[in-house]
Amino acid sequence: MSETPDPEVVELASKVFDLARTGDADALAAYVDAGVPANLTNDKGDTLVMLAAYHGHAAAVTALLERGAEADRPNDRGQTPLAGAVFKGEDAVIRALLAAGADPEAGTPSALDTARMFGKTELLELFGAR
Repeated sequence: MSETPDPEVVELASKVFDLARTGDADALAAYVDAGVPANLTNDKGDTLVMLAAYHGHAAAVTALLERGAEADRPNDRGQTPLAGAVFKGEDAVIRALLAAGADPEAGTPSALDTARMFGKTELLELFGAR
């Protein structure tokens, strides 16, 4: 049995996902501090960290990670925030995720696989790959 979601909750979630996409670290931090789950996911399994990472917002990624968001949580397609950041070439986000313990081998394709696929030798070295 499925309940119809409260329109106000849906509106709030949409607003928070937009904050992740636009990188408003202070507002994201305030919402999470007020009770929004740090690992909130959309209908595709994308977390707030995934959206912030993919859109290149290192400060937002860091704010969410500091509040308990999972660095390696994959979306419904098996992609991790780190792999997304590698794909998009977001170096500051990559470093923020690694500092929080993100695993370059997590996900499908992994960040390591993505770096290999695009010939990003500097990232392979950063990840400690051969």
